Amino acid sequence: MAHYLFGTGQNLQTEGAERWDDKKEGGWKERMDDWKMQQGNLGPEADDAYDDMSMLDEARQPLSRKVPIASSKINPYRMVIVARLLILAFFLRYRILNPVHDAIGLWLTSVICEIWFAFSWILDQFPKWFPIDRETYLDRLSLRYEREGEPNMLAPVDIFVSTVDPMKEPPLVTANTVLSILAMNYPVDKISCYISDDGASMLTFESLSETAEFARKWVPFCKKFAIEPRAPEMYFTLKVDYLKDKVQPTFVKERRAMKREYEEFKVRINALVAKAQKVPPEGWIMQDGTPWPGNNTKDHPGMIQVFLGQSGGHDTEGNELPRLVYVSREKRPGFLHHKKAGAMNALVRVSGVLTNAPFMLNLDCDHYINNSKAAREAMCFLMDPQIGRKVCYVQFPQRFDGIDRHDRYANRNTVFFDINMKGLDGIQGPVYVGTGCVFRRQALYGYEPPKGPKRPKMVSCGCCPCFGRRKKDKKYPKNGGNENGPSLEGGSDSVFSLVFSPTYCFFNPLTLNFIYTCGAAVEDDKELLMSQMNFEKKFGQSAIFVTSTLMDQGGVPPSSSPAALLKEAIHVISCGYEDKTEWGSELGWIYGSITEDILTGFKMHCRGWRSIYCMPKLPAFKGSAPINLSDRLNQVLRWALGSVEIFFSRHCPAWYGLKGAKLRWLERFAYVNTTIYPFTSLPLLAYCTLPAICLLTDKFIMPPISTFASLFFIALFLSIFATGILELRWSGVSIEEWWRNEQFWVIGGISAHLFAVVQGLLKVLAGIDTNFTVTSKTTDDEEFGELYTFKWTTLLIPPTTVLIINLVGVVAGISDAINNGYQSWGPLFGKLFFSFWVIVHLYPFLKGLMGRQNRTPTIVVIWSVLLASIFSLLWVRIDPFVLKTKGPDTTQCGINC
Repeated sequence: MAHYLFGTGQNLQTEGAERWDDKKEGGWKERMDDWKMQQGNLGPEADDAYDDMSMLDEARQPLSRKVPIASSKINPYRMVIVARLLILAFFLRYRILNPVHDAIGLWLTSVICEIWFAFSWILDQFPKWFPIDRETYLDRLSLRYEREGEPNMLAPVDIFVSTVDPMKEPPLVTANTVLSILAMNYPVDKISCYISDDGASMLTFESLSETAEFARKWVPFCKKFAIEPRAPEMYFTLKVDYLKDKVQPTFVKERRAMKREYEEFKVRINALVAKAQKVPPEGWIMQDGTPWPGNNTKDHPGMIQVFLGQSGGHDTEGNELPRLVYVSREKRPGFLHHKKAGAMNALVRVSGVLTNAPFMLNLDCDHYINNSKAAREAMCFLMDPQIGRKVCYVQFPQRFDGIDRHDRYANRNTVFFDINMKGLDGIQGPVYVGTGCVFRRQALYGYEPPKGPKRPKMVSCGCCPCFGRRKKDKKYPKNGGNENGPSLEGGSDSVFSLVFSPTYCFFNPLTLNFIYTCGAAVEDDKELLMSQMNFEKKFGQSAIFVTSTLMDQGGVPPSSSPAALLKEAIHVISCGYEDKTEWGSELGWIYGSITEDILTGFKMHCRGWRSIYCMPKLPAFKGSAPINLSDRLNQVLRWALGSVEIFFSRHCPAWYGLKGAKLRWLERFAYVNTTIYPFTSLPLLAYCTLPAICLLTDKFIMPPISTFASLFFIALFLSIFATGILELRWSGVSIEEWWRNEQFWVIGGISAHLFAVVQGLLKVLAGIDTNFTVTSKTTDDEEFGELYTFKWTTLLIPPTTVLIINLVGVVAGISDAINNGYQSWGPLFGKLFFSFWVIVHLYPFLKGLMGRQNRTPTIVVIWSVLLASIFSLLWVRIDPFVLKTKGPDTTQCGINC
């Protein structure tokens, strides 16, 4: 625009120069310069200043924003939900007021099931009332925290990867996850990767050493050519044109060389795995001739090895590599180790001593970083000055590789991750799902979120009692305070609120309290914690670690020596460190359930924190999922059992945290739903067998329906259909994925969820801990070969029994209708509809049961046919839900019959 105006002025100069120069010579030029000065466009320096101002304005903008669902999509969805709720109320009223007297037991069972289904639908539906999307602005993040010529201000991140058994979790898979972390798009001096080896395996240790060596070549290759994804196994198996958008002449040559390097790396890893198949009688021996400390996996000392770091970790081009640390916590007989939750808490303490980053990302060993900018995506929320202070974690959706296109057993969980989690994000935040989550360290330490500035109350002089409150004289509390000095127990005037330099701290051995500040005024709630908290009881007996918990921005004291920090890190992973502390009850990952992720996120939300759901266009993380039927059912069993344990614990969301009232009611509904959904298996199992029972006994659970009542039935089915269609419309989930989810809800409900309820009740009431194991048979090496693998498990018996009962009922019902004539076909269609509904939902289970050879194992057939036969014969013989009458039927033959 400035150039265009300058050109116009030159054209006008020859026509009316006297008009511009009427006051002095050169007036036009000076006036033009004045105008440019006013516009800020005088010369290249002014242009640079203008650009700098634009960049500063852009940097001040929010780093993310909410994207509400379009009203044209969400408002009809809400209207249908309300309509469905009203129709459901009328339907249940009609069902209750119209009993079926000749089959009162069947009717009562069906009504109870329908009431429970309605209740569970409400718990599942209403937390999805305010779904939202989010957008991030990575360019603004860089403008604000990565300015040229200034130190990089992005926050450090400690990344945790947990593994247990290298035979079940292949070392090559873990190596790919580690390599994707080391090569991520983030400042190398702000990344630290910690590997938790809870099995103390020398195989894991040696494979990690090989991984560190290969990273010296892989990391610079990824950053030089902007490789995505940065896990080598996934990158080299991509079926895409790898030359697309790659214009560097050396790319093809270096890629081929790197692929050869990776193939050699795989050979070395596979050789280590083959060697580990046979354990020597004397145990494993390290290269220096000393025995491996973890030969006894249940009795070994703590081990820490720093493979890469700022002091000695450089790639082939001389650049620094992120820190890579191997950790295996101490284990001794007689101590509770709390499985994965205990291992994660050990990593929290180790990282707090060695690096103490303010944020932590945890990944499973089979979840690699698919988007190298994933950490930056999370920082757009956690480092946002407007919303970041109250965010405890940023949860990413789980995406999976290696699943067949039809996703027979709903392994992708798309309905949960793309519908339910979006709804929770609009309330108080998504639940923590165990992996792919970036935490705020202070939130894991049990601190409450910072409070916003309070509105000042009006103070009056006291002469008029109607306005404001009377100003009170300053008084000190009775707990140690007096008129001459402050209390030593707390308050903002306490001696513990002194301000020190940012790196100075000291320990008071008399009170076991640490004092640390960041060189500025600390918030009132934290001052109260600092003055009243017994840090030894809360965090454990480690002066260095407790000091780190008070550093909001992270970091370690610069005067600390690496040797001293390593010694302290060994101390904080000792098996007795958590005794008489709040670890696992109020701090870190919470104990008490095998689904520790749900409990951990729930405790944070109860303190008032909120969480964020981040769904970048390029999935942040990808992992592997069990795709065969038996493994999938056992995975669902583990999740359901953890929910049952939470329901019977003191952390039950139905009542826990009601006193503080910091958990929003819709968020509480969602957490209640996560703990009681396994109990739906009981009414679901009953409802799946009712159609077969009606066919075998020639009874019906519905009374004769009038024309008016039939309208409510039609409206109920239409509302159910409309709710699903509108939900798919605003979420973007395909109808095939929704249907697979519905099918597996029935399959898992009558198998894994049912076993979880039984096992949970046995564990809570009788103290019996029952484990359902899977025995592996044959596998195929080709793609999706595992999909057809059959593994025997008792979880297969209930669905097979239900399937056979319904098939028998269909045959019996049709045979009975053929014998009884035309009049019996009308009621038969209603019974067949519900029976076919069960069979269609169990169809994926039937395909998985047959396997590739369409041959079901004999043991499953025998058990299922035996149970179905016994059940059918006893039911027809006893007929328990049908009223028995003695004597003749007086309604047919009269009183004198």
